[in-house]
Amino acid sequence: MSTDRPHPQCTGSRREFLWQMGAGFTGLALSSLLEADGFPTGRAMAASPSPNSPFDPRPPHRPVRAKAVIFLFMFGGPSQVDLFDYKPELQKRDGQSIDNEFRRNTQTRAVLQASRRNFAQHGKSGLWCSDAFPHLSRQMDKLAVVKSLYSDSFAHGSAVLQMNTGRIIQGHPSVGAWLSYGLGTLNRNLPSHVVMLDPRGGPTTGAPNWSSGYMPAAYQGTVLRSSGDPILNLHPPGDLTREMQRSQIDLIQSLNAQHLQDRPGHSELQARIASYELAFQLQSAAPEALDLTAESEATRTLYGINSPKGSHPLTVGPAPFGRQCLVARRLVERGVRFIQIYSGGGGAGGQNTWDGHHGIEENLQIHAPEVDQPIAGLLADLEQRGMLDETLVVWGGEFGRQPVSETFNTGGKPGGRDHNPKGFTYWLAGGGVRGGISYGETDELGREAFVNRHHLRDLHATILHLMGLDYRRLTYFYGGLENKLTGVVEPEIIRGIIG
Repeated sequence: MSTDRPHPQCTGSRREFLWQMGAGFTGLALSSLLEADGFPTGRAMAASPSPNSPFDPRPPHRPVRAKAVIFLFMFGGPSQVDLFDYKPELQKRDGQSIDNEFRRNTQTRAVLQASRRNFAQHGKSGLWCSDAFPHLSRQMDKLAVVKSLYSDSFAHGSAVLQMNTGRIIQGHPSVGAWLSYGLGTLNRNLPSHVVMLDPRGGPTTGAPNWSSGYMPAAYQGTVLRSSGDPILNLHPPGDLTREMQRSQIDLIQSLNAQHLQDRPGHSELQARIASYELAFQLQSAAPEALDLTAESEATRTLYGINSPKGSHPLTVGPAPFGRQCLVARRLVERGVRFIQIYSGGGGAGGQNTWDGHHGIEENLQIHAPEVDQPIAGLLADLEQRGMLDETLVVWGGEFGRQPVSETFNTGGKPGGRDHNPKGFTYWLAGGGVRGGISYGETDELGREAFVNRHHLRDLHATILHLMGLDYRRLTYFYGGLENKLTGVVEPEIIRGIIG
């Protein structure tokens, strides 16, 4: 092995070195010494990055503008060739048959299906956007549209997990957990990692998509419900005053602190202590942060909260997503690091998500109006408040769609589009991103990333970079390994979109 460049994690502690060198039978002889040194031998864990609380703010690895991320997740897989990735060749060859890979290493004859959407170039940048997004098309000069992403799975469950955690299997920390772990929170009264789901339900594979994995539970996402109380069990019993509750928590925290003194580096206990305090503070901070009555009628209209629902029986209209986008802006104002909002929910395979197997046109008619005005309103509102430069907005799904008409999952009915992880589109805005650029290309039909190809691990590395975190240095020691969001394959930051 070459020794020209030191390993990124050569700065590990003495205990970690002993753990790594003591693997196998010789490790048994070291186990008692390691345990006496405060190192858990049964389950390798990193100590909390803060000696006081996992929520304490921590400096980034380098100076940056971005302080928060709003991740807009279109669950089901939005169709890039009907939204942002205009393909004149696909339009010309509508109805022609081609050989097409519709699942990994599985070829079939398929019929090319041109987009039924009208595309136009918008703004000073001339970026392409279809008429599915009439409001967002007026914000194109703010976007860096990456058209050449690819991932590894054709299946929703593993693809959603990979987009959220970097892995296709459960058990790893989510992007939000990594950012919370690396940067802490700017507001000790609110969670650093928040998730808002579609009223129709959550995504396939559920909570592991916002899990803290093998990190302390303090870094997992806090789900804000779309109806009823946003956070369950937030309010104390009616006969318990705030002063009485404060006294109870102080006693519990004192006992926990004494317990922790004999167990240095016990991150779960540190997380429990921090979570008790956060839960108490949330009782007053959360209702204020989530109270949209404090917003003007003009602002509510900007986000589409007052817009009509629409006539399709499956649509929920723009109001739910608009409220969530407005809540996201309010949370960013109050120091929340990472907010993820899902559009589309419930079981995949139907028109309740962006999974357009059974008719891409109907799918777009349902879901595009639900998010179009809210997203455009969010971008405009962040800009007018001077917040866009410090807020990174990310849009996309678990994969894209095929440029052919699907018949495999539809009983022979044409008009839908199947999954496509080989070439799909994401866009980013704000937070150090160059606006008004198109980066990368799929092939002439929109099937596969072709120019400036980037695996989704590159997207993760870019998000970390824009938030001031070095993907090499942001590690968590678990299972004898220095784990990273981007895994063991070296990623490439998408520098072409960075301002």
